[in-house]
Amino acid sequence: MRTILGVYNGSRQHWVGDGFPVRTLFSQETLGRHISPFLMLDYAPPTTFDPATRPRGVGQHPHRGFETVTIVYGGEVEHRDSTGAGGRIGPGDVQWMTAASGILHEEFHSERFTREGGTLEMAQLWVNLRAKDKDAPAGYQTLTSDQIPNVALDDDAGRVRVIAGAYRGHNGPANTFSPMDVWDVRLRGGASTTLDLPEDRTAAVIVLHGAVTLEEGTTLRDGQLALLDRGDEGVALAAGVDTTLLVLSGEPIDEPVVAYGPFVMNTVEEIREAQRDFARGRFGRIA
Repeated sequence: MRTILGVYNGSRQHWVGDGFPVRTLFSQETLGRHISPFLMLDYAPPTTFDPATRPRGVGQHPHRGFETVTIVYGGEVEHRDSTGAGGRIGPGDVQWMTAASGILHEEFHSERFTREGGTLEMAQLWVNLRAKDKDAPAGYQTLTSDQIPNVALDDDAGRVRVIAGAYRGHNGPANTFSPMDVWDVRLRGGASTTLDLPEDRTAAVIVLHGAVTLEEGTTLRDGQLALLDRGDEGVALAAGVDTTLLVLSGEPIDEPVVAYGPFVMNTVEEIREAQRDFARGRFGRIA
């Protein structure tokens, strides 16, 4: 089994806009190249919102140089961007937004969720792009729950939803710029399983809620991450209770990373150029 390089705790909870109370489970600053191509993961644990007349969320803002992946576990989120794309995603759905050369977007609770209230739970992953792909056109993929393979694990241990990459011959629907796996895993309490991982890739096991023990006897609980080495084996997991986790693996991007707010580029000058282009309105507009 793969060796554990380290175990990391998420940050204290903070608000993104007025609609998303999140913990940052890792960031470029905390893990950097060790988890490339992944840059950041924010997790919003189950939070109850009362009915309201004005949607809560994050207003119009720019991105360049990377992608965002939003996974909804409970509640509903609506998206609009300067490519003209948009839509509503609910439990089990994913939106994969490619900022690349530049995009403006906004994210709010859906009209129905705002009106009725309820419990919101979601995660947002940031994925880096190679230098040659940072100038690609901006884009948007809606991945509905029925499009995402839901693969049963042996001995009724749980299931793997394949958002990107592949698991046991089942391919995820996300189109990615570099090889990676993004698996949404549910393990039944008391069950054990081994997940095969592609060799020579970065890899991490992230517990959103629950508790899981790895081969070396290390137990991860809510909001904890285990960084694994780039070996050629998998990872053995034993769930103490019903557990929801993300398993990420990817071909690392061995290039400089310069991040500033909503921009992730390779040089300081490229960050300045992104700021200038945004100020000049070159990211388009949201209709």
